[in-house]
Amino acid sequence: MLLTRDNSVVEVLSGIAPPERMAWEQHTSTISAMEHLFADPPDILVVDDTLEEDTGARFVNIIKSENVYRKLPVVLCLERNALQGGLLWNKIEADDFLLKPLDPQVTASRIAITLNRSMRSMDANPLSNLPGNTSIIQNIQDLVSRGREFALLYCDLDYFKSYNDKYGFIRGDEVLMMTSRVIVNTVRSMGLEYSFVGHVGGDDFVCIVPMVRAEETCRRIIANFDPILPNFYDIEDREQGCIVSANRQGEMQRFPLMTMSIAVVMNHGGKIKHYGAAAYVASQLKKIAKEKDGSVYVIDQRST
Repeated sequence: MLLTRDNSVVEVLSGIAPPERMAWEQHTSTISAMEHLFADPPDILVVDDTLEEDTGARFVNIIKSENVYRKLPVVLCLERNALQGGLLWNKIEADDFLLKPLDPQVTASRIAITLNRSMRSMDANPLSNLPGNTSIIQNIQDLVSRGREFALLYCDLDYFKSYNDKYGFIRGDEVLMMTSRVIVNTVRSMGLEYSFVGHVGGDDFVCIVPMVRAEETCRRIIANFDPILPNFYDIEDREQGCIVSANRQGEMQRFPLMTMSIAVVMNHGGKIKHYGAAAYVASQLKKIAKEKDGSVYVIDQRST
């Protein structure tokens, strides 16, 4: 969506991509833009700062004050001399800006960057800030499409629900943050040819690493995770090696201290054709891992 009376702005934006890829809906008044914005939210909003009835910056702040639109990417078009006065960007809730007269190449790049930044931000897990499901699927599909061999590690915490039930979600979130840092720092420290870490949600994490380093990655993650984990329990629970909490039937039960189960799916010879196949194999391997005591990893040994 585009809010401007400046035809030169319309011309440049309309020319940065074919209409079938990026179609701009122009509005010349804030009232019209607001009505259409609420009825059919756009993927991006470009606002000219020089409007007759108001400033673009003030309109941007009004839009961003609505919680449902806080993540809508907004680009503010400014006159070139607007920066000389020292704009208070902490008071303007735009995500990026363009200077008039618009340069087509710069405009195309800034719009693309803003859209991609927004998609990454919306996909990121709000707790760990790690890439979420969309990025995880895209990374796996990209490797599959290129015929790359890789190992997919599904890391899952055992007995996390019982911990969360007893200690509360704030302390539960601290455990998840610690887990994400352990996984990220471990993978990063290994100097791998390629790697990716994502947060599926809750206590489920994903790593993508070269197959030849998969087992070593599992061992290192567990070796770094296990010594830290007991510190998140009260002394009494830590000393007795378990907690007493309600199970799924509401009955009080003893639960061991949390451990980690890692299911490793190997893409030998391109046997994985899509993300769903990898997820299915991982779910089967996780069941096997959770039947074992302590933190363990289970590697898919099938070659086909």
